[in-house]
Amino acid sequence: MKTLEAPWPISLFSRIHVDKTPHSSPMLRFCHSTTRLSSFTPLSFTLRRQLPMASFSAQAVSTGDVKSDANVFELIQKHQEAAARLPPLEEIRTVLDRSVRGMLSTFSQKYEGYPSGSMVDFACDADGTPILAVSSLAVHTKDLLANPKCSLLVARDPEDRTDLVITLHGDATSVAEKDKAAIRAVYLAKHPNAFWVDFGDFQFMRIEPKAVRYVSGVATALLGSGEFSKEEYQAANVDPIAQFSKPVASHMNRDHAEDTRIIVQHSTSIPVASAYMLDLDSLGFNVKVLLTVLSGACPQVIDLLLDFVGWLRI
Repeated sequence: MKTLEAPWPISLFSRIHVDKTPHSSPMLRFCHSTTRLSSFTPLSFTLRRQLPMASFSAQAVSTGDVKSDANVFELIQKHQEAAARLPPLEEIRTVLDRSVRGMLSTFSQKYEGYPSGSMVDFACDADGTPILAVSSLAVHTKDLLANPKCSLLVARDPEDRTDLVITLHGDATSVAEKDKAAIRAVYLAKHPNAFWVDFGDFQFMRIEPKAVRYVSGVATALLGSGEFSKEEYQAANVDPIAQFSKPVASHMNRDHAEDTRIIVQHSTSIPVASAYMLDLDSLGFNVKVLLTVLSGACPQVIDLLLDFVGWLRI
């Protein structure tokens, strides 16, 4: 594959469509998306752990007219600033909808006045309200029953402090018996093996949102943050394409790793040795790339956002 004669996403989703997806599927809508720019521009630019890529090809990528690490960083920053991305609210709703675990903070009953943190599994319902399955034996359950005020922190990439981090503040309420069956279905859709939710000591609780905060790009030139009300948060949409991230990314990383690398280099001019697809939405996809740089001064593994609309301009 030397050149890109047709937009890659169209051909990829056409193949998937033949096998599994009906014509009415929203999967194909992203091919016609319009550019939506936002000041919300997170840039992951930190050293990362070894990547589970198919391979780091020994075939070196030519740096072309890239003269120094500073030039590489300038290319990266310029690309990230210009890339089309979801509006902040839509990205927050989408990340929370796709997430299954976070840090729950409660008011400790044992240590009065002090916060207490617990890692918990959750699932969001259609309104974006987090649903918890909690045991009466758990400390955080006792805390919530005594004081329902709490927060749920979710990081899109827990290994990367520069990536999007969301904090939802709210009040925990027990799910009424008449709603239990519907809430149970929502939770098990995200946690199909959670058979313990039917144990006698378990109950479902909602965290009714009061406000949602986010921060991204910490320790980078692209720092962004903001806060939204419950009404703003619940009015936002979940991106319809994000639900297909896992099968599409798995297919590309398994069968088209070199194609992904060529797409990244062709559309960004950033010299990369390997590219690993992380996720996607209706405007583009995120990749973890191994940079080809001239020295060790610049971090070698970063995250990049590639937007589909940008390819059509090439």
